[in-house]
Amino acid sequence: MHAKDVIPRAALAGAVAGLVSWVFALLFAEPLIQAAIDYEADRGAAEEALDAAAGIAPPAEGPEVFTRTVQGVFGIGAGMVLTGIALGLLFAVVYTLLQGRVAVRPRVLALLVAGAGFLTLYATPFLKYPANPPAVGHDETIGDRSALFLVMVVGSVVVLVVAVLVARAVRARVGTWNAALVGGLTYVVLAGVLMAVLPSLGELAANVATYGPAVGETPQPLRDPAGRIVFPGFDPDLLYSFRLYALTAQVLLWGLLGLVFGALAERATGRSDADAAEREAVEV
Repeated sequence: MHAKDVIPRAALAGAVAGLVSWVFALLFAEPLIQAAIDYEADRGAAEEALDAAAGIAPPAEGPEVFTRTVQGVFGIGAGMVLTGIALGLLFAVVYTLLQGRVAVRPRVLALLVAGAGFLTLYATPFLKYPANPPAVGHDETIGDRSALFLVMVVGSVVVLVVAVLVARAVRARVGTWNAALVGGLTYVVLAGVLMAVLPSLGELAANVATYGPAVGETPQPLRDPAGRIVFPGFDPDLLYSFRLYALTAQVLLWGLLGLVFGALAERATGRSDADAAEREAVEV
């Protein structure tokens, strides 16, 4: 297929994938986000009570720009659909570069590209810096967290490129399947080295000052000056469920992107082959 045929189909596939992922997030992740927001509000009230007992005035709060309904329903929906379209366009570029160079059916190539995108742009960075719900993470570390995640994404892409180059270099000597195994091991090793080099979120200065070293960003139990717990720490089950659903939403997004585009590409390719056969028959 020509690029002009790939791009609209990839954008459509991305929009469909984003829409389905949004419905999933709305049903499963949004209640957890609301629970995290409720925890944050209750913990804030407990902190204000402690500050009031110590004679500390509470900080001023800004006005709410968007309601929770707008944020949780329309905001997430628009964000995921637009993200799906953007990923579809990126998918189209990679697919266009690879088609004709990889001897597989369009459906298989689409799934391979989608799988590589999920692995490098989300799954590998997620292992080092998993998604967190509201209330988990200091405001002071937002910039550092964003920068580290971006470094992890870029590094993952670079590692994938190196792994592919290594596999191509040894393919003539060890065969295609062994070369794929060597490339996969190269990716795992280099990605592991990258994860080991980059700092954990618990090592960020704001987190060390609040929770101590090697704890992370999950809120610990709130204690009064006497050391008594006045408010519990963040629910680990909620954190686990949120991360699980966040990962599942991305699996849906990338999986549907590959499946839907693959079906559209096979249909377009089949129609093109039929048209070509019909033209040859007419010429004969």
